[in-house]
This record gives sequence, C-alpha cells and structure tokens, in this order.
Amino acid sequence: MSEEQKLKRATYHLWTFTISKLLSTFGASVFAFGAGLFVLEMTGSAANFAITMVCSILPRMLLAPIAGYIADNYPKKPIIIIAQIGSVLAVSTLLAYSLIFDITVLSIYVVTAVLSITSLFSGVTFSSSIATLVGPDRIQKAMSFNQSSIAIATIGGPAVGGMLYGWTTMTVFLLFQIVGYAIAVILESTMNFRLYSKREQNVQSEQKKESVIEGIKSGISYLKTQKIISLIVWVSLWINFFFAALNVGMPYVLREQLFMKSTHFGYVEAILSVGMLLGSLYFAARAEVKYPLQFSKRGVLVLIALLALFPIPSVIELPYYGNFVYYLALMFSFGVTLMLINTPIGVVMQKEIEEEYKGRVFGLLETMAQAMMPLGAIIFGLLFDVVAAEWVIWGACLFLIAIVLYLMRPSIIVQAHPELDKKESLKHEAKTAV
Repeated sequence: MSEEQKLKRATYHLWTFTISKLLSTFGASVFAFGAGLFVLEMTGSAANFAITMVCSILPRMLLAPIAGYIADNYPKKPIIIIAQIGSVLAVSTLLAYSLIFDITVLSIYVVTAVLSITSLFSGVTFSSSIATLVGPDRIQKAMSFNQSSIAIATIGGPAVGGMLYGWTTMTVFLLFQIVGYAIAVILESTMNFRLYSKREQNVQSEQKKESVIEGIKSGISYLKTQKIISLIVWVSLWINFFFAALNVGMPYVLREQLFMKSTHFGYVEAILSVGMLLGSLYFAARAEVKYPLQFSKRGVLVLIALLALFPIPSVIELPYYGNFVYYLALMFSFGVTLMLINTPIGVVMQKEIEEEYKGRVFGLLETMAQAMMPLGAIIFGLLFDVVAAEWVIWGACLFLIAIVLYLMRPSIIVQAHPELDKKESLKHEAKTAV
C-alpha cells in the first residue's frame, strides 16, 4: 500500500473510530442512566442503586489485566467486534426477557455487568490500537476526538437516557441501544487495525504464547523498565486518588453547606464536560505539543490550584447566584484543564509504549485507577464527616503538590525531553556571552 493510500485510510479510521467510539460510549452512558432510574423506581432504595455501580466498576477492575493480555496476544479487530456483538446480544437478551417476562432488578444487574465487561475489552483494545490505526502523526487528533466522544456522552447520555426513559417504553429504550451498538460493529468491521503496525503479521501464531499470568507479569516487568511511562501511571493514580476529594466534596459543599438547588447543581456538574469538549476540540485543531510531559506538569499544577479554589465560597460568603456562577466558571476551567493534561499524556503513552505491550499497560492502568477511585471516595468521605471541607481539600492539594513536584522534577522532565536540556544550555551560553 502506497503512503498516499495509507494516509487516506488513516483519515477514514480517524472518523470511523470517533463515530464508533461515540456510539458505544454514548450508548453505555444512556443505558447506565436509564438502568439507574429503573432500579430506583422499582425499589426506592439507594443501596440497590449503588449495586448497579458495583456491577459496572467491579468487573472492569478485576478483568482489565486479562483484557490487556488478550489485546496484546490476539488480533485486535475480532476482539473489538466480538465485544461489540456481545453488547448487542446482552441488550437484545434483556429486551426479549422484558417482552416475555416482567423485567427485574436482577436482570438489570446482570446486563450492566456484561456491558461493563464488553466495553472494557473493546475500550482497552481500541486504546492499544490508536497508533496503528491513524499513524504517528495523527495520534494527538485521535486522542482529542476520543476525549470529545467521552465528553459528549457524559453531557448527552443522561439527558437522552432521561428523555427516553420518561417518554418511551422500555422496549424503545432498549432498541435504541441495540441500533447504536450494531452501527458501531458495522463501522469497526471496515477498519484495518494493522495499517501502521510494526509487528510481524503472524508473530502471534509463530511464537509460543505466554499464559495469562505470565503475560500479565511480563507486562508489569515491562512497565517497571519504562521510567517515563511508570511516572505517568503513578501521577495519574495519585491524581485519581486525591481528586476523589472533589467527587465527594462537590455534592457535600454545594448541596449541604451552600444549599444549591438540584437543578443548578446539575448544571455545575454538566459544565465540566462542556469544558472537556472544548479543550479536546482545541487539541484536535492545534499542532502537536512539543514537550508533552512538561506541558502536562503545568496542567496538573493548574488543576491543583483550581482544586484549592473550590472551598472558597464556604469560607467567604457570597450571594446564592454568586456561588452558582463561581462554580460554573470553576468546573468549566476544570474540564478544559483536564484536557491539557490527558491529551498530551495520551500522546506520550501511544508513542512510547511498545506495540506488543500496549494492551497490558492500559489494562493495568485501568485496574489501578478503578481501585483508587473507590478507595479515595471512602477515605475522603470519612474525612468530610470529621474535618471542615476546606481543610480536607487544601490538605489534599498540599499532598498532591508535593507528589507532583517530586515525581515530575526537572531531571525527570529532561529525561523525557533531552532537547530541553540543550535549550537551557543554549540560553545559559547566550546570557554568559552578553
């Protein structure tokens, strides 16, 4: 295949990847919201609603390393298509069950868990395929479009899920899901997941495959040898952990302390995704960041500064609508800043991780991130009960600053971008000459 044909194919992949990712992510968001409403309506129990979240999170946490191993050791296209077909079959089975019998809370739990597993396998495999689908020069654009899809699903999923659940029957609601997943399958079947692959065509069949345990262990060993990738993973995990203070603190501060109306609170939550969307579109339009790790470090420090500003209205009294506008602006800024971190970091990971290890690295990262979030939520939830909210959040900021300044110290940044050292040397020589 000529280079010109490859470029055309890569452009096609960029758009089909974005559309299929949007459909599957949007469908999962719509289903999760509708399923939650159904469980609440059926049982009136917050505990039963929480079980739906467990059914979504727990399978991802446990199976992510296995999904990564499979993505690295088997052809990616069949994995993604089988996973998406699994999503179609799961929702179709629930539809048939609802037509023959009365739909039950247990059936919702089962389908939620199955969709969590299928989306995990397709998501990890897609993440490990971006570079081979679009080539090295379009990774930032692909990562930006991927983040745009997530933001749109986060904004629109609950809205569409609520409308469908409220205005239509459960049959129509489930049919909507089936059609979305089916279109995603059709699009993904036209994609060439080996377009820019550097691995031998039959390497997986020619070499003796490691067992699952051996494969996961070799993925961990590989991660330990990659200093920059390990750094990114650890910084990401600490951010996930400490930003649980925001996830727990936002409803506590806004609803319990500032008595913000539920409608306004919903707007504040939604505008985070609007900021993410605009931030991702910015990266889709601009040239690739020259020093992504340094750029992301600055983004993390800005994010910590925004977190430190979060409890200000609980310390300095503002009028009701002053609080509302303040948090709209703050959460919008959070969304934009998250993209200033996630997109360059994603580009680094796509370029630096060797192709044969990408699935396992992304799988391990998924497991560790899923474990850190509930752990952080539990710890900060307990802290908010015994310590003033502002001190909990400011304490989290101080710990996070110390961790980031140590892990992303200048010597490490220079290791990732050696040209920065040369640049500083030239500046020093120029000053000396003057």
